[in-house]
Amino acid sequence: MPRWLPRALVLALALYACFQLGSWAFHQLVGLLVNVLLAFFLALAIEPAVGRMAARGMRRGLATFIVFFGVLVFGVGFVVLLGSMLAGQIVDMVENFPKYLDSLINWANQHFHTELSRLEVQDSVLRSGWLQKYVQNSASGVLDVSATLLGGLFKLLTIFLFAFYFAADGPRLRRALCSVLPPAKQTEVLRAWEIAVDKTGGYLYSRGLMALISGVAHFVLFEILGVPYAPALAVWVGLVSQFIPTIGTYLAGALPMLIAFTVDPWYALWVLVFVVVYQQFENYMLQPKLTSKTVDIHPAVAFGSVIAGTALLGAVGALIAIPAVATLQAFLGAYVKRYDVTDDPRVHGHRRYGEAVVARLQKALHAKKEQPGRDAGPEPDGATAGEGAQK
Repeated sequence: MPRWLPRALVLALALYACFQLGSWAFHQLVGLLVNVLLAFFLALAIEPAVGRMAARGMRRGLATFIVFFGVLVFGVGFVVLLGSMLAGQIVDMVENFPKYLDSLINWANQHFHTELSRLEVQDSVLRSGWLQKYVQNSASGVLDVSATLLGGLFKLLTIFLFAFYFAADGPRLRRALCSVLPPAKQTEVLRAWEIAVDKTGGYLYSRGLMALISGVAHFVLFEILGVPYAPALAVWVGLVSQFIPTIGTYLAGALPMLIAFTVDPWYALWVLVFVVVYQQFENYMLQPKLTSKTVDIHPAVAFGSVIAGTALLGAVGALIAIPAVATLQAFLGAYVKRYDVTDDPRVHGHRRYGEAVVARLQKALHAKKEQPGRDAGPEPDGATAGEGAQK
């Protein structure tokens, strides 16, 4: 046996054991790492507001607390308002359920020539096996739902705590990070940090402005149609449509459609049409103008980044995908050498179809004109050759 073989086997086993231990630790801590990542982006988002308040002489800890307190008050107020709206609407729907059921049964009897009655339908539904199984599963799943809510609350508190420390101790964190790097690398790290702050803050600023415009537009529609709880619904549509990328508008429009359906089924159709039309207006006219100076990325790149972020980190990845890609694009753009583009119409997508056709026709005509000359060409040569032989 070679002398190096036992040592190599021990080293290979040690490396394999370290890899397994690292993989196990990573899988155990992946939830914490995701929370820290989300807290870091949240700290980057509030960094401009905290920095401005600190520049005016306020302590960073107090400035961070004020910003977080304002965000918390707004979030709790929105959840309470939305919860009261949903509770009242559910009560109204339950009270008016017999009326909705009667109208549906009358419509079915008229169009399908049936003889249904509300009492028979209610008895069949109440005595059905799937309803009993659903009630049993719901009763047994109360503890699971409570545990899920407590876990979500703990994660939320963890994210806010880490974000508070990241924002309040931002300068100290940057100094600690730069202290282990050479001066040239320190400049690059600080540049990347500033780009991340600008892009993340710009992303939230543009999204907040679009949420305001969307909320106002939908509020006008809800007021015209007479949909109840129009202010709360407008805030719901504005926030969900902007901070859930790509499909947020359609998810946000489901709740107003449901509530509008309780007023008049045709109102739900009008809400759907308005949501689709406004989405196109926002994608092709409003969003490019508002994000051109803040998060200047192509819509296809944004869509792909959202899909990739969702595949990697779920809902958290979908939320932070666009500012992360915008930061990476801006950082790489500072180091990629660019050249002046040639003044060619094909660069702008204008192909010279007419000139190409004319050139082909001219070439064909020129070939036809030269063809008789080529056929008669050997005769003078032959004649010249004969004359030369005679001489």
